[in-house]
Amino acid sequence: MSAHEDYEHSRQGLLKENSFPLRPSVDQTSRSSSDLDDDFNELQFDQDRETKFRNGRRWPWVAKFRRIISGEGPSYPGERRAVQRPSRSSKIRGCLYRRRICLIITGILLAGFIILVSGGAFWVYKTAPEDGQSPPWYPAPLGGTVSQWEKSYQKAQAMVERMTLIDKVNVTSGTGWSQDLCVGNTAPANTVGFPALCLQDGPLGLRFVDHSTAFPAGVTVGATWNKELMYRRGRAHGTEAKGKGVNVLLGPAMGPFGRMPAGGRNWEGFGPDPVLQGIAAAQTIKGIQDVGVMATAKHFIANEQEHFRQSFEWGLPNAISTNIDDRTLHELYLWPFAESVRAGVASVMCSYNMVNNSYACGNSKLMNGILKDELGFQGFIQSDWLAQRSGVASALAGLDMTMPGDGLRWMDGKSLFGSELTKAVLNTSVPMERINDMATRVVAAWYQLGQDNTTDWPPPPPNGTGGPNFSSWTEDKIGRVHQGSDDPTTAVVNQFVKVQDDHGKIARQVAAEGTVLVKNDGDILPLSRKGGTPSSGNKKYNVGIYGSDAALNPKGLNVCPDRSCNTGTLASGWGSGAVEFPYLVSPVQALTSSFSNKTVTLNSVPIDTIPTRTAPLAPSAKPENQDLCLAFAGSIAGEGFESWDGIRGDRNDLHLDKNGDALIANIADSCFGPVIVVIHAVGPVILDNWISHPKIQAVLLANLPGEESGNALADVLFGDVDASGRLPYTVGKTLEDYGPGGQVLYYPNGVIPQQDFSEGLLVDYRYFDAQNITPRYPFGHGLSYTTFTLSNLTLTPLAPRTPLPAPRPDSPIPPPTYPTTLPNPKEALFPKHFRKLKHRIYPYLSSLRSIRKAPYPYPAGYHTPQNRSQAGGAEGGNPDLYTPLLSLNVTVSNTGARTGLAVLQLYVCMPSGVVDAVTGEAITWPPRLLRGFEKVEVKEGGSRVVEMRLTRKDVSYWSTGAQNWVLPEGGIRVVVGNSSRDEGVGVVWEGA
Repeated sequence: MSAHEDYEHSRQGLLKENSFPLRPSVDQTSRSSSDLDDDFNELQFDQDRETKFRNGRRWPWVAKFRRIISGEGPSYPGERRAVQRPSRSSKIRGCLYRRRICLIITGILLAGFIILVSGGAFWVYKTAPEDGQSPPWYPAPLGGTVSQWEKSYQKAQAMVERMTLIDKVNVTSGTGWSQDLCVGNTAPANTVGFPALCLQDGPLGLRFVDHSTAFPAGVTVGATWNKELMYRRGRAHGTEAKGKGVNVLLGPAMGPFGRMPAGGRNWEGFGPDPVLQGIAAAQTIKGIQDVGVMATAKHFIANEQEHFRQSFEWGLPNAISTNIDDRTLHELYLWPFAESVRAGVASVMCSYNMVNNSYACGNSKLMNGILKDELGFQGFIQSDWLAQRSGVASALAGLDMTMPGDGLRWMDGKSLFGSELTKAVLNTSVPMERINDMATRVVAAWYQLGQDNTTDWPPPPPNGTGGPNFSSWTEDKIGRVHQGSDDPTTAVVNQFVKVQDDHGKIARQVAAEGTVLVKNDGDILPLSRKGGTPSSGNKKYNVGIYGSDAALNPKGLNVCPDRSCNTGTLASGWGSGAVEFPYLVSPVQALTSSFSNKTVTLNSVPIDTIPTRTAPLAPSAKPENQDLCLAFAGSIAGEGFESWDGIRGDRNDLHLDKNGDALIANIADSCFGPVIVVIHAVGPVILDNWISHPKIQAVLLANLPGEESGNALADVLFGDVDASGRLPYTVGKTLEDYGPGGQVLYYPNGVIPQQDFSEGLLVDYRYFDAQNITPRYPFGHGLSYTTFTLSNLTLTPLAPRTPLPAPRPDSPIPPPTYPTTLPNPKEALFPKHFRKLKHRIYPYLSSLRSIRKAPYPYPAGYHTPQNRSQAGGAEGGNPDLYTPLLSLNVTVSNTGARTGLAVLQLYVCMPSGVVDAVTGEAITWPPRLLRGFEKVEVKEGGSRVVEMRLTRKDVSYWSTGAQNWVLPEGGIRVVVGNSSRDEGVGVVWEGA
């Protein structure tokens, strides 16, 4: 979710030292200055709204954008220089010279302008998107058809029956960015006592919130492969949200899926595998919702890169279109969302991008056909912030709530719902049945999570003391109640409620179990706190720590907006998924307190250029005088509205930031003793520049560990816990190893950038396996401080093997129904003497002149009856898809010298020669597919029998002809191993 339309960052032209552009940016070459002025005026804030609202910082793009369009160039420290006073002759020469340069530049720009116009630049910005290739699916299915939600829908129906149209619009529309205390807010339905809802980021903690935990990121959670820990982190996260008065938590993230290893927001999810993503998402959702907070599965769907993800954010009028086939959608990208719906998730957030040239938040096939019908989703669909690009069309396509309420531009008070939705209902463009279902879904989700319990959820003022007890817009105790408006009213907005409890312990365990040991030559790890034998001439064992990634940012933990810099130790990516650190334990701090100061001398050098000429190292700190060296480096990425060091959301490559490769190589070349490398990164990095260096004996990929970073790392380094993390992604030797589908589209290839997912199922390890590419480290790889063996794999059939699942069951209960009589339009007018706040979204109308009942041009296919999907019938799909067909038992034995945690990974190898019975198409699969995992503790010298199960869906494929999951004939090989490349133990299931 973007914080604002960041125009300045889309102007990445190279700059000379004197600030003259060497080349124009995409925006400057394809748009006239008048176009830029028009867009800027549409987005321009008034003096009040230009403020960033936090720490006195201003929106950085506003001032910079003004300088750009005024021709002043960028501003930076040291820009102004003292010069000698020129003579008269030099003035004349300078004037002539400047005039000549000016004429030349003007001529070049004019020629470029003509070329661009003739080449269609205006067409690029003025042409509407072509019709999408996504099939229509109308009308939107009604919620309230599954037994698990029956009571909640009964209560919701009783409430919605008493609602006015104004109430229903309030429930489904945000009030506008920064209009209330949370990043997303709805207005109350006062007629029936339904409260305003607070929606708050994000997937790894609570954004813009004080006294809360900065948990490890999703990628670190995925690296734990620990289901129980996934749940506990989710529960702690939900507990903190509830303690802060948050109704809807905007997480977890399972999109991006991780198709491209350089994708900017992959770190928010759990890894590029549908089963790993799906299990981690479901466990997180269960944890969050078990304490009564609504979770949000996001971003739906196929939002795989930051470049061009959003209209106008990159200077283009339209977002990128992800073009994806039906089978790939179902077997990869939709799978985690199906598991989320099956877990009972209350909300799903649709994404910014187009899918098959139809915006995700206006795509009826995705929202109506797949999410609500096939997957049986009972909650409400909300838009990502400004991802809604139409009004009536989005409502008909299945969108239930717009966030944050603003329409096509930030903070302009012009919503696509709000009063426009009121108008659309009154003029019959949006049927009463649709607005009733929209409101009912929101209210039912509120009841489903028990938020009507006034003991746990006191109503907000003036009826109670509940609601959010923090402000997203100021860190002061007293602040404006409606920050983004012209209302000067102030109150206590930050109560500084501490909600962390002992969640730091959970964060520490997640970070430790999410640290992956990929190399441990000579069993150099775990370390002794006493160090080792000092080298000749040293009284103590010298340990050198190198790299800024080992220390804290000297300017402060949260100095960079939304954590958008890689300065100091890296513990989070950046963007709306990041949070404020309440504290951060650096590796240097933890190592200093862990090593014995009686026997070890610790030398910390938190710089990234070794050796250095500008600040020569003291002899005691030089690598050549160290008995052991630890080198730290990292790689950051984040959301597209911020940038750092040339990284605009998506990474430019998979190399380490800040010359990390050179730092590690230099330390390895010069250190007297062995070298241990620690990497903090948002995803896979290229290690091949130094991984085979004989001095480098251990490498740990610590991912993004959150606030307990240093302590968790020390737990692993010193063996307080077993090294039990496993890779949630493949580490390739080059970026090209990930295939054409693994590459970010950095430059637009059309008015609507097109990205074809032509690789199908071959993402991450599936591509490596299919192309027989040897990775540096395979998916699922990780070393332990002990050793395990697997044996005695047996299969027990649990149900008959049939090609198709059982027919879709009939809905056990009917959905709520309401009268479809239109309300009196006069009830929608602003009340007399009503005070309107500037830029706030209201449901009311100023007049009834625009209410005209006339036939509405409904989308093509709107009146064509839809057949219900045979893959549906319950939350997550047809319940028979989740029928266990096989029980597997495998013995894991600890053959090492200590207790450890084994990660058993279950893969299937599907049969060859399969032909689809409907289409006649040859059906192929990647060589291996992960279908389950278990993490178990095994005592030294002990053994355990572990049971794992395979469901019908696990061994089926999505038939585009049958529009159902089909279990193929032929032998299916089942393998339990330690990674995607480990032979492990296997057996073939022939079936009955």
